[in-house]
Amino acid sequence: MTAPRIDTDTLRRLPKAVLHDHLDGGLRPATVVELADAVGHTLPTTDPAELAAWYYEAANSGDLVRYIATFEHTLAVMQTREGLLRTAEEYVLDLAADGVVYGEVRYAPELMVKGGLALPEVVETVQEGLAAGMAKAVAAGTPVRVGTLLCGMRMFDRSREIADLVVAFRDAGVVGFDIAGAEDGFPPAGHLAAFEHLRRENVPFTIHAGEAHGLPSIHQALQMCGAQRIGHGVRITDDIPDLAGGKLGRLAGWVRDRRVALEMCPTSNLQTGAATSIAEHPITALKDLGFRVTVNTDNRLVSGTTMTREMSLLVEQAGWTVEDLRTVTVNALKSAFLPFDERNALIRDVVLPGYEAAL
Repeated sequence: MTAPRIDTDTLRRLPKAVLHDHLDGGLRPATVVELADAVGHTLPTTDPAELAAWYYEAANSGDLVRYIATFEHTLAVMQTREGLLRTAEEYVLDLAADGVVYGEVRYAPELMVKGGLALPEVVETVQEGLAAGMAKAVAAGTPVRVGTLLCGMRMFDRSREIADLVVAFRDAGVVGFDIAGAEDGFPPAGHLAAFEHLRRENVPFTIHAGEAHGLPSIHQALQMCGAQRIGHGVRITDDIPDLAGGKLGRLAGWVRDRRVALEMCPTSNLQTGAATSIAEHPITALKDLGFRVTVNTDNRLVSGTTMTREMSLLVEQAGWTVEDLRTVTVNALKSAFLPFDERNALIRDVVLPGYEAAL
């Protein structure tokens, strides 16, 4: 299991787990076009192929704020029950087609109420769409389990309200919480009320940190807010002056030694300027140093990617082996917001046999 190169068909068959993937960043281009027409929203183009290219090019600005601005058009078509049902169901089917066996999808309900839906109605509708997709995936012989993370937006003041929503739906498919949006100028500690409430209620959460902002955001997320995982976290290398030598600073040592999962998104990090190339992306060095790194897509439409593509890029440009891919897949499941026995069952009964069968 140490072959230096793996073909795309083999990669697609490998069982995968994705922890960091935004619902509103992964719509099918054709779906955006059809739903935009139905609600009267104007797009940059109504040709699906051209729209996909527009998204990818617009996101390649190297700027996180501009990257986030590309979501205007996907969010515009996710304000109705019909739009949410369709996009959630298709989300699951697209994961299944990519070989994903476990996924956590995240979205901000507060950004999907302009059409008149109340916050609980948004969550109920998305869960209904996800359930329909999972049922179809099972019927097709490609089962995938999907849990939901609800996001509060760090530049707004509804995070405590969204935390209440997570607690209300934690027995209905919502597995955790996230704080998302522009990092710079909006520190995670500004939402302590939400995090304290979630800790009291025994609900896990992750925090976007260490992407546009550096070590202080990671420190706050972990030591002030109590995050169990870090979204992106590429700037943890600022606390490892010599990556080759592997001498860790105190914060980097904490992250590695406490097995804090880093939800790393290679292509997305290139687009936002958090990394310079796949070959030099910190994920490889961090993996080799024993950090619990995971591979994720972030936004499949916006980044023009899939889990298969992310893995392929790491194999082709960073020299990853199948053993490396298996390791990060197991890492993801070890840190999934699922009960311990269910995580173990997925690793033992699905991932490890799937890797053996694919090779």
